[in-house]
Amino acid sequence: MAEIRPFRALRYTALAGDISQCVCPPYDIISPEERAALIEKNEYNFVRLELPRGENRYAEAGATLREWLKKGVLARDEKPGLYIYCELFEVAGRQYVLTGIVGLAKLYDFSEKVILPHEETLKKAKADRFELMCATGCNFSSVYSLYRDESGVIAQVVAKKTAEPPLCDFTDGENVTHRLWKLESGEELDAVCGTLAGKQLFIADGHHRYETALNYREHLKNSGLPVGSADSVLMTMVDMDDKGLVVFPTHRLVVDMPVDEAKVAACCEKDFTLEKRGLETLEADLAAGADGHVFAMYTGGESYTLLKLKKEREGEIIDGRSAAYSDLDVSVLHSYILERALGIDKENMANQKNLRYTRSAAEALDSVRKGGAAAAFVINATKVAQIKAVALAGDKMPQKSTYFYPKLITGLVMNMHN
Repeated sequence: MAEIRPFRALRYTALAGDISQCVCPPYDIISPEERAALIEKNEYNFVRLELPRGENRYAEAGATLREWLKKGVLARDEKPGLYIYCELFEVAGRQYVLTGIVGLAKLYDFSEKVILPHEETLKKAKADRFELMCATGCNFSSVYSLYRDESGVIAQVVAKKTAEPPLCDFTDGENVTHRLWKLESGEELDAVCGTLAGKQLFIADGHHRYETALNYREHLKNSGLPVGSADSVLMTMVDMDDKGLVVFPTHRLVVDMPVDEAKVAACCEKDFTLEKRGLETLEADLAAGADGHVFAMYTGGESYTLLKLKKEREGEIIDGRSAAYSDLDVSVLHSYILERALGIDKENMANQKNLRYTRSAAEALDSVRKGGAAAAFVINATKVAQIKAVALAGDKMPQKSTYFYPKLITGLVMNMHN
């Protein structure tokens, strides 16, 4: 089963300045304006490595990394260890604490069913991350995975360590507080690694990073280069029963093509009931249908169309896939509506053609109002139990099926392969 290893983390030193001004969000949610603002606050902001820009951006990232190492802005810890990473945040007036263990996870092919994916990936993103890894030899950001620890051993280790002062403690611009501790003692490391050794790990976020790590390992082998620690990947592991787990829906925006609402409705009426509703009821209507398959289609104006999958269609197997896959709202949306009614095929989806994503329902509607999208499909969030069921079935959800909130901060703990 899973093999978790302590490691000598690459981290910022005091020479870099305030750590809160050095870290950044994940690369794929940073706008050009946000990137510039981060660098303006601190020239050593990690966005320069994680999201390089320019004609020779990957080579520049490698050169920047070497420069910062030489200056001592970044340095590897003297002693190997694992890390406890906590995020404290608020959603809808409720306070949450999410806790993860950060370490190196031995790479396994998905067919070995030790580390299990739940989501399809995008080709462009994997190519970008691969080039960056080849240029730097680093895992800059962590794969986010889930595990089950019925014994409570890891929770006991975490509770004892987090009673001590953290290595760092700061709040970012999104009002998320980040705290970090290090586990170094043999007893602590044995307890955590020993417990996780009997587990399967379910990738929650970072599928592109994991597949890139697999590709990088094979690249080294095929090039006759030593693999070393590149047979592992930086991973943050969270108990599946952690009360801080929050999953937001990822809404779909249809772009660069016209959408005839009447034609879409005509294509869908065999499988769905359709009802025009006022925008003021959208959120409540989706919540009321959370145990079924409901979607809000918006093409402009002050109303939207509520689509509910008919009872006789529930439980149907989609495209010969698993029952777990077929039970997902995103699977129903992609198959019955995006593919059949709008003609956006799987290849276009994989290449992000005609489809964009946002976790904000308000942003989705506003994009249609402003002409940035022809239509928006607002959906309910995927449940954690569904993620596990799809992974255990050996299946994968459509791209961007989940949005775990908050994202793991980038630049707090990194891994440099030997």
